[in-house]
Amino acid sequence: MSARFGPAGNSDSFSVSHKSTVEAPAYLKEIGLDHYEYQCGRGVKVSDALAAALRAESGKYGISLSVHAPYFISLSGIEKEKRDKSIDYILQTCDAANRLGAERIVIHSGSCAKLSREEALELAKDTLLRARREAVQRGFEHIRFCPETMGKVNQLGDLDEVLELCRLDDSFLPCVDFGHLNARCFGCIKSIEDYDAMLTKIRDRIGSERLGCFHSHFSKIEFTVPGGEKRHLTFEHNDGFGPDYEPLMELVARYGLSPVFICESAGTQTEDALAMKQYYQSVKQEVKR
Repeated sequence: MSARFGPAGNSDSFSVSHKSTVEAPAYLKEIGLDHYEYQCGRGVKVSDALAAALRAESGKYGISLSVHAPYFISLSGIEKEKRDKSIDYILQTCDAANRLGAERIVIHSGSCAKLSREEALELAKDTLLRARREAVQRGFEHIRFCPETMGKVNQLGDLDEVLELCRLDDSFLPCVDFGHLNARCFGCIKSIEDYDAMLTKIRDRIGSERLGCFHSHFSKIEFTVPGGEKRHLTFEHNDGFGPDYEPLMELVARYGLSPVFICESAGTQTEDALAMKQYYQSVKQEVKR
């Protein structure tokens, strides 16, 4: 097994020369990528016709799929109505993923608001478990929930919190957004040792099996102090904002891990995902020698 790489949605270069997302699998196959994350951040609006066509094209070209759930999900919202609505958004995303043939959905946890982090986490646990139970009852047990690490300091979703959510159910996988983690700690990911400590924490908290296939988002992200994430950048930005992907690719290759890496660069997500994959493959060849 190998790591898989792809973009979050459609890059600028794709949009210039293609009219429909249905064309994405052939495009990604041609340039050398093997995964696509369909974006439902602003709402789940996936017609049966689109789902069937994209599923067929993805199968034809060997492109695996995941789906990003709506951004406005708040697992830890103070109002019960907001948490219940978040469950509905998750179920809508499961339905879309099921029709698309995707096996993973990425879920934001939301803000801590006026709660302590501990109180917010307990609410998020309850919401996520209720969503999972309902998903199983509706026949979506094969869809894996991927709670995502978040980039703003006031959001629930540092690595410890996401791993705590993943401990609720063996089917949950962490979506480790290394750009978000770097932004919320103001540029703390500086070395291969920093990445290694994160991978070790994942293994120790949820086991080697899930470490071996975790989900990931990656991009360089500009941040502010004390807020955290400000905006996504491209790999060509050389203004001091990271993190660098090369040390992480070296560890993934060395440890024989097979995560899914989704690049969320601002407009160049396809090109930057390919840069990550090519570096990973070069290191993997070195490891084999």
